[in-house]
Amino acid sequence: MSRLPNHPLDQLQDIHRMMERTSKFIGLSGLSGVGAGLFALAGAAIAQWYLYAGGVTSYRESLHYWPVDPHPWGWSGYTFYLLDALFVLAGALSSGIYFTTRRARMKGQAIWDPLTKRLLLNLAIPLTAGGVFCLAMFYQGYLGLVAPATLIFYGLALINGSKYTLNDLYYLGLCQVALGSIGLFFIGWGLLLWAIGFGVLHILYGLLMYNKYER
Repeated sequence: MSRLPNHPLDQLQDIHRMMERTSKFIGLSGLSGVGAGLFALAGAAIAQWYLYAGGVTSYRESLHYWPVDPHPWGWSGYTFYLLDALFVLAGALSSGIYFTTRRARMKGQAIWDPLTKRLLLNLAIPLTAGGVFCLAMFYQGYLGLVAPATLIFYGLALINGSKYTLNDLYYLGLCQVALGSIGLFFIGWGLLLWAIGFGVLHILYGLLMYNKYER
């Protein structure tokens, strides 16, 4: 038997949805996760190509392939890895901004409001600290620890920011932290774990969010 339009349970559900809209940023698009994942996989593939071109044919050899070694492409490891990271970051940010803005416009939601600022601030604090930490390790020559550290700090940022958006982001953050922690003990597999974390998990998460909230 159907309920009347003004049934108390319907009113409570309406109130709950209104409170969620005002306390959480729900405009994140799942397609932005797919886009970020594709750029991450492209960056990982380019990095692997760079290693192969430099004579690295196994993960064990990559343990001793430091950025100061000469390379046939003429780019030092420092230059290449920084450019590759900037490529992935720019692509991920561009896809995130595009798809999230498009979804917000379709739903008639505001993009830049106090809630969005709180979300970005809580994401930025761990990401900034992690960025400085990773740059320091990169500068000191601890290249094998950079990939796991980026996964850990990125996961912490997602966990920290999840309270201002969909709860699903919390579990993605936990997976990233777990992958990064594993990578700390298997240094030669950092690039593979990085591709899984930033690439595969982002794509799976994005498709799940798209099917769950947007279709």
